[in-house]
Amino acid sequence: MNSPHVATAAGSGGLDAIRENPAGAVLGFDFDGTLAPIVADPASARAHPGAAPALARLAPLVGALLIVTGRPAAVAVEYGGFDGIDGLVVLGQYGLERWESGVLTEPEPLPGVAEARAKLPGVLAAAGAPPETFVEDKGQALAVHTRRCAEPEVALERLRSLIAALAERTGLAVEPGRLVLELRPPGMDKGKALRSFIDDRGALPSAVLFAGDDLGDLAAFDAVESLRARGVPGVLVCSGSAEVTALAERADVVVDGPAGVVSLLDALAESLS
Repeated sequence: MNSPHVATAAGSGGLDAIRENPAGAVLGFDFDGTLAPIVADPASARAHPGAAPALARLAPLVGALLIVTGRPAAVAVEYGGFDGIDGLVVLGQYGLERWESGVLTEPEPLPGVAEARAKLPGVLAAAGAPPETFVEDKGQALAVHTRRCAEPEVALERLRSLIAALAERTGLAVEPGRLVLELRPPGMDKGKALRSFIDDRGALPSAVLFAGDDLGDLAAFDAVESLRARGVPGVLVCSGSAEVTALAERADVVVDGPAGVVSLLDALAESLS
């Protein structure tokens, strides 16, 4: 299987370091848009059919394999078909939840989430949100999607300031994404989740890789960059799309969506076997 094109020397060095010492490497992945195609209805999302087999093949070969997602951890496991992959850790809700070996650890939702849940219908009505706008209730967070609207970008911009005001009133943060605005607890992001996971291991990894597709993944990219500054080889992978280009501009490797991510995983597993 062909190896992916690596655009930077830092990325090439990171992949070399993974191959030289896979048992010390940490590999992290976003879920939606990275391991699973983006779909109009989040409840219909499922991982690329090659994702779970590729992760299962990699898991015993590397030091740690994790998924860092804005979804509830248990949902990502279900939609990904990841239950039964030994060694896989799923950090859900931007790191608030942890799933490992079938055990889920999660905090109580912030009171602000319940308040925002109650007020959100009125906010959407006041903003004149199109009827195709829909809310995904994640328990710990609320995501407002405009993907189904006739003019999704226009609808999203119409909502942006009022959603921000609601977040301020309820003590929540706004996480923008691909045609979505998410109200979630502050203080945690994918970068902090990745750093905390690595810190809990008690030693720096031999190398670190993170793959993502959306704006929320930039914090994880920042975490990889901070590890590089400490001498840890790192690889930034972008699951490319026409909707978000910010990650591609910073990535060492750009692949064609979830299918490209799966091909990268297969190639990496092949090189380690």
